[in-house]
Amino acid sequence: MKRDPRIVTDLSTISQQDWDALDHGDNPFLARGFLHALEASGSVTAETGWQPHHLCLYEGARLVAVAPSYLKTHSHGEFVFDWAWADAYQRHGRNYYPKLLTAVPYSPVPGPRLLVQRDHPETATLRRALIKLALAQCEQLDLSSWHCNFVAASDLAALQQADLLARGDWQFHWFNRGYRSFHEFLAQLRAKKRKNMLRDRRLVEQAGIRFVHKGGAELDASDLDFIFACYQQTFLEHGNHPALNRAFFVHLLAELPQSVLAVLARRDGRNIAMSLFLLGGGRLYGRYWGCMEHIPGLHFEAAYHQGIEYCIANGLDVFEPGAQGEHKLSRGFVPVPTHSFHHVRDLDFRTAIGNFLQREHVWLDQYSELLAAHPPYREEE
Repeated sequence: MKRDPRIVTDLSTISQQDWDALDHGDNPFLARGFLHALEASGSVTAETGWQPHHLCLYEGARLVAVAPSYLKTHSHGEFVFDWAWADAYQRHGRNYYPKLLTAVPYSPVPGPRLLVQRDHPETATLRRALIKLALAQCEQLDLSSWHCNFVAASDLAALQQADLLARGDWQFHWFNRGYRSFHEFLAQLRAKKRKNMLRDRRLVEQAGIRFVHKGGAELDASDLDFIFACYQQTFLEHGNHPALNRAFFVHLLAELPQSVLAVLARRDGRNIAMSLFLLGGGRLYGRYWGCMEHIPGLHFEAAYHQGIEYCIANGLDVFEPGAQGEHKLSRGFVPVPTHSFHHVRDLDFRTAIGNFLQREHVWLDQYSELLAAHPPYREEE
């Protein structure tokens, strides 16, 4: 059947049924509800530099493939850093923006990017067709480049076969090895790392902090107000503008309550800190953290230890706490490679960026060797 490529600029025009027919690996960041919450709240718009530009393939009236994509006029909120590339364009009197990005806004979470209909007989062909559509959009709209960030293993073959620049990095994920309790997990750590984690937990407990876990359906308006206030506070403390507005969190709870977990830190019945997680596909994803009072060890406990304990108690396989952070290694998180792919239209810039990526690959290999010399677990000593 003939395939019809289309650009969708409003996710609400795609039905929940059509979206659920796509294979997104039960990744909550690729749920229609999450992506639609970004658009419906006004957090992702042309005015914010994230103009929805979803690449879609139809067979008749049936949606068979989507690459969630955006026209970008900056590089904020991507976590695959190309500021130097944009600066090089500017110094040579060229425009790097707008560019085309296939990714989840503000979320450095690996997952499928070339979403194809489950059980379609030509999934590989559909992924190649989405790539072809992305490159065609660069030509048609005179875009400098296309970027496909944090791709899953299911996308690798199609992207590696295309004439694209490959880029890698490392994140730190925690893996459940069948632990029956948090103490059993601690027992597997090297002595110094175990001692440090126990010290941090003790400091938090001695400060009178207690934790309450709430699912999305249990959160009320006052909880949401507190979560959003903490989220804003974290950004403001680091001199950054909060990318998401309160309406996003309202939409998220309305559309994906089953995927939301809030950990509230309380003292004397009053909330003083929070961590917000998403769940899906047997994984826990750490997303937002914030506090109204700084207490030694509280960040590690709320953002990491509580997540690990939740995974053990609920049989989740993996905990992904977010991007970067070698400090996570000492808490049982291990390095995991991430992948992105890039199409640069200008041949001279493509060559220069390709040379840079080759040098960066050597640095990342050296970094990996350094991490391997400091394993968190006893059996790896």
